[in-house]
Amino acid sequence: MPFDPTTRPLTAAEARVLATLMEKARTVPDSYPMSLNGLVTGCNQKTSRDPVMNLSDAEAQEALDSLKLLTLAFESSGNRTTRWEHNFQRGVGVPEQSAVLLGLLVLRGPQTAGELRINSERWYRFADISSVEAFLDELQERSAEKGGPLVVLLPRAPGAREQRWAHLLCGPVDSSAAAPAASGSGGGSSGSQAPAALQARVDALEGQVAALQATVQRLCAELGMADGMSPPGQD
Repeated sequence: MPFDPTTRPLTAAEARVLATLMEKARTVPDSYPMSLNGLVTGCNQKTSRDPVMNLSDAEAQEALDSLKLLTLAFESSGNRTTRWEHNFQRGVGVPEQSAVLLGLLVLRGPQTAGELRINSERWYRFADISSVEAFLDELQERSAEKGGPLVVLLPRAPGAREQRWAHLLCGPVDSSAAAPAASGSGGGSSGSQAPAALQARVDALEGQVAALQATVQRLCAELGMADGMSPPGQD
């Protein structure tokens, strides 16, 4: 039986730990499976997180133990340091694209389909917004036999052009509490949507730069180049 949030919703800590495992598996595969220390650092990031959390090692370990019982995470063997992997797709019973969208909603809070497409660039490249909406619709119309809906389309916020989606892994969503704060004096749609889209693009570009830097450093080390400038013995 797939995971059913209506009978056993995830806690905020469990959801953050699970989604962080999902994120790091795709964005930093060299560090995956994850140690407890690395996982806590990822959970408590100040960027690309809504809300920002400050989980302790004990809280993260407790969440991992609970996720293991739910078959949503498991320990990796063969290492002196215990490492953890997620089992989200199989445990929840959703395709890759749906898992990506759910992970992003857990980490970043409610988002429009357009924001999800931008934020998913390092996880999965959707062809267009329509494909994102199609998977969101499937998650919203998920049958009770499969565990019920996993996302909900929130009412349009004042001044917003588009409605936002929220996940249901932690139970029903209070749409009023999830509404974004009104912007400035005018509350126009461009004021509420443009900054979020711009921040999402900046986050994606920062991630790409970090990945490129890591690749360059690795290649320089393999080639014996100092600081990535030139091979030894060359001016």
